[in-house]
Amino acid sequence: METRVLREITPLGEHDFMYVADRHKKEFDYPIHCHDIMELNFVENAAGARRVVGDSSEVIGDFDLVLITSSDLEHVWEQHECKSDDIHEVTVQFYIHFEDEHTPFRTNPYKSIYQMLMRAKRGLAFRMSAIMTIYPRIVKLATIDDKFLMAHELIYIFYELSKFDDAYELASSTFAKVDVSSESRRVLKVKDYINTHINDELRLEQLANLVSMTPTAFSRFFKLRTGKTFSEYIIDIRLGHAARLLLDTTDSVSEICWDCGFNTLSNFNRLFRKRKGCSPTEFREKYCKTKVIV
Repeated sequence: METRVLREITPLGEHDFMYVADRHKKEFDYPIHCHDIMELNFVENAAGARRVVGDSSEVIGDFDLVLITSSDLEHVWEQHECKSDDIHEVTVQFYIHFEDEHTPFRTNPYKSIYQMLMRAKRGLAFRMSAIMTIYPRIVKLATIDDKFLMAHELIYIFYELSKFDDAYELASSTFAKVDVSSESRRVLKVKDYINTHINDELRLEQLANLVSMTPTAFSRFFKLRTGKTFSEYIIDIRLGHAARLLLDTTDSVSEICWDCGFNTLSNFNRLFRKRKGCSPTEFREKYCKTKVIV
C-alpha cells in the first residue's frame, strides 16, 4: 500500500505567529504529512493509536505530546488499535525563527527552550510527568481570545516542557538529516568520522585512537556523552541511513544493506525489524513517498 506524504499548507498568514486547533474526533484519518512550520501536538484518550515520526513508530498510551520543529520531518497519528470514540487532539502550529543569529531564543533566559527546539528537529516526545504539568494550559489554549496572551502562554508551555530532561528524540539523526551537536569536540570528531565512513568496518580501537583515548576509557566516555554504547550508536546511524535510502531511492534491500555497512542481509533484516517493528520491505511499502501539494 502506497502512502502519500502531503506537504500541508497551513492556515498561518505572513504576519501570524500561531494557530491552535482543539478538536474531539472518533478516528485519525489525516494522512502522513509534513509542513513548513513547527508543531506541538497533544493527544488524549487514544490508547492503541500509532504515532509515526520519520523512521520512528510507537503505539501510544492515553496521553501523547510531541514537538516537531523540522519542515521536512513526515509524521502521522494512525488509528491502529485505538478503540476510543472520543479522541481529544490539540494541535498548535507556530513560527519561531529560533536558529537566526539574532533571535532572543539564543540568549540566556531562553537557553533551555532553544535547546529543546533544536532537539525537536528530530521530533521530541514528552513523558507523562511533563504532559501532566502543562495539561491545564494546553487544553485551555484555544479559549484565550487575546493574541498576545495566547503567544505568551505558548512560550510559557515551552519553558515548562524545557525543564524535563527525560524527553526523547524520535527520528534518527540520519533519517531526519539533522546535524547532532555536542559540547565535546571529541564526540563531534567521532560522529563526523562515523557519518563519513558509514559503510566501512568501524572498530572501537580505531575510533578510540582517533581521539587519543584507550578503548576502555573511550567506551565510558562515549556512553556518558551520548547515552548509547558505541555499537548501539553505530547500529542506529546505519539503520537511520538505511530507512532514508529505502524511501528516497529504488535500490534493492540487499544493496542498501551493503551500502550501510551491514555484514549480512539476515543481520540487517533482524536488526531493522527489532528497531523499526517491520522488515525493510514492509517499511518501504508502507511509507514510500509520493510528494503531493495540498
